[in-house]
Amino acid sequence: RNLLGERSELVIGIIGEELAFEKEIFFDLSKSVKPFIQYLKERGIERIAFTRGITKEELSAFIIFLITPKDEIGPGVQEYLLNKGIKNIAIGKIKAGDNSLKKEVLDSVNYLRQYEDSLSKISVSLDAIVKNEAFDYPQLKYTLGNMMENLFKSYQEFLKLAALKRHDIGTFVHLLNTAVLSMYFSFRLGFNKDDVLSIGMAALFHDIGKIYVSGQLIKSPDKLSDEEFEMMKSHTELGSDILLRHTRQLGVLPAIVAFEHHLRYDLRGYPKLYFAARPHIASLIVSLCDVYDALNARRSYKKSYPPEFIHSLMLKEKGKMFEPELLEKLFMIMGVWPVGTIVSLTDKSVAIVREENEDDIFSPKVEVVFPFDKSGPLDLRMKKEELKIESALDAQGEGKKYYHLV
Repeated sequence: RNLLGERSELVIGIIGEELAFEKEIFFDLSKSVKPFIQYLKERGIERIAFTRGITKEELSAFIIFLITPKDEIGPGVQEYLLNKGIKNIAIGKIKAGDNSLKKEVLDSVNYLRQYEDSLSKISVSLDAIVKNEAFDYPQLKYTLGNMMENLFKSYQEFLKLAALKRHDIGTFVHLLNTAVLSMYFSFRLGFNKDDVLSIGMAALFHDIGKIYVSGQLIKSPDKLSDEEFEMMKSHTELGSDILLRHTRQLGVLPAIVAFEHHLRYDLRGYPKLYFAARPHIASLIVSLCDVYDALNARRSYKKSYPPEFIHSLMLKEKGKMFEPELLEKLFMIMGVWPVGTIVSLTDKSVAIVREENEDDIFSPKVEVVFPFDKSGPLDLRMKKEELKIESALDAQGEGKKYYHLV
């Protein structure tokens, strides 16, 4: 009953090699029970529906059914269940009405697999460059280019994935997310595809000096000491030096961005310059996307921040750390509450951000998910006088019960 909540039916599906419930994909669980998933597929079971009124006896009988040899059951599986007194559990293929959900889940699965495959290949290249070893540049360029083409078509999928990965503290995850965001932002700013890919490549390598300095410092559970912080500040020059060895393959832009991404727009950052010169536009873009992604991620030395606080914090650095027009454009595109954010509205309903309104960054298009009698799409821009977002709900805390709907 607790699982059903106010639903009349709870459906678990098998799509591809993954277990799915509504729009949530259980990636980790699917890996753990892979033999069981294969076992169900061999029996032609893609869909298991539990309806209100189910009893413990029915669940026990259903478990016995699952371990009963196939030849003892025969072709009439549902009839067999009914004969065993199992009336509130139905099994079978994915229904025709579930096709759109099946496609959506498969798209998410494919995107995640591409993301993780890209992460694996990129990690190998980064490690090789840090160690001054040969790396496969054509494969690296192809991997990043493939992500660029796909995110142009389905950036919403990346945003959902970013929500899923928000609590992954891996350095390579942050670098890949910064690269993807930098490419998407550059594309929306009007850069051509070649320049977008070049900016993405520079973003991917912008913190390579930090990896070189010390993996232990990055994962330190405590704040850095003064000595460690000074050591960390040297990562911009070290990173640039490392990348200058690879200009034949990478070009000079990654070295420039690695050197400049902490300079700040007002040139009050580091490293100190002997002459005043504005950072390269690519450095300004990557710096902005770097900070935005870092603030949105849960890191080992920081607490997570709500989206409205991140907007307020970054706005204070307008014209200081960040180039003013780029900062405004970023939030026009991303909104204050990014796609996938679970939010509480002023009428105490709960909604999920589905799309931004670029002309009103505080009033996105949402889908109300609670209470059920108010559920459905809602454009807050059209209701701004009477209804607003009150706060974001932590997907690992008070918003956890709605996380599967993201």
